[in-house]
Amino acid sequence: MSNLDDQATLSVCGGRGFVAAEPVRELLSPRTVKLGASTEVRRLLPNLGRRMVGAWCFVDHYGPDDIADEPGMQVPPHPHMGLQTVSWLHEGEVLHRDSVGSLQTVGARELGLMTSGRGISHSEESPTSHAKFLHGAQLWVALPDAHRTTEPHFQHHADLPAVTAPGVAATVILGTLDGAASPGTTYSPLVGADLTLTAGAEAGLPLDPDFEYAVLAMSGEARVDGVPVLPGSMLYLGCGRTELPLRAVSDASLLLLGGEPFEEEIVMFWNWIGRSGEEIAQARSDWMTGTRFGEVKGYDGAPIPAPELPATPLKPRGRRR
Repeated sequence: MSNLDDQATLSVCGGRGFVAAEPVRELLSPRTVKLGASTEVRRLLPNLGRRMVGAWCFVDHYGPDDIADEPGMQVPPHPHMGLQTVSWLHEGEVLHRDSVGSLQTVGARELGLMTSGRGISHSEESPTSHAKFLHGAQLWVALPDAHRTTEPHFQHHADLPAVTAPGVAATVILGTLDGAASPGTTYSPLVGADLTLTAGAEAGLPLDPDFEYAVLAMSGEARVDGVPVLPGSMLYLGCGRTELPLRAVSDASLLLLGGEPFEEEIVMFWNWIGRSGEEIAQARSDWMTGTRFGEVKGYDGAPIPAPELPATPLKPRGRRR
């Protein structure tokens, strides 16, 4: 999924300077962003208070939207570089096309994982005949310097490992949780897991104390380490935890995101991740002149033009502000 904000700004993220080395309970509120004609998303990362969680650097939550009489998601071709996109649905389906020739419908609780590497373009759309509701999350993972120019590719995994306990089921989207490993390719130590809790369930989720974590509420009402977390909000948890207490007030679904704090500083602008403003400027030039990012074939519509770069110089701000 794209960042369609035509007022995009340059920002620098990453580095360990602002990582909470101890457990914290920092509730993040989203800002609302329009995505195309009919989809509105709640953006949790980057956030005014927090820009990254491990290598996770972008989190949008959308729906559930009734699109029975609507076109649903319609995101024209746009570029990415230096990151992985993670598509995760609870309801509905999204048709993915990209410039390396991938054509794949990603359904509910199936992993759509696109590694942009040195550069790729893609489109996302609800199929012509689609489910009534669309509900999901779109996430980005920053690629470390050693892998950020890798060859672009797309992976689809319909069968993912699960970890279960009474009243709780965890589907491992990326990385490893409690010994269960996702088949999705990762380039830094991290974890992403979909947690389903039944009303009244209480559990302690095992965590890695070297990781920093956050939990995104997808649906229902749950208490995470005693903090009420409602749909569309995210609780940042810091590092130093070996277990996370969970309690479901109602049937609830959560996304657990975690990873080793990302040491490198990254520059994010629009749909690109680089290491300098000059690198971002070159990516913009390449997209606007039709080089590097390839062509998405089969999409009925024009690609999205890149927003103008800001006139102000890039100012590093770290992981939080």
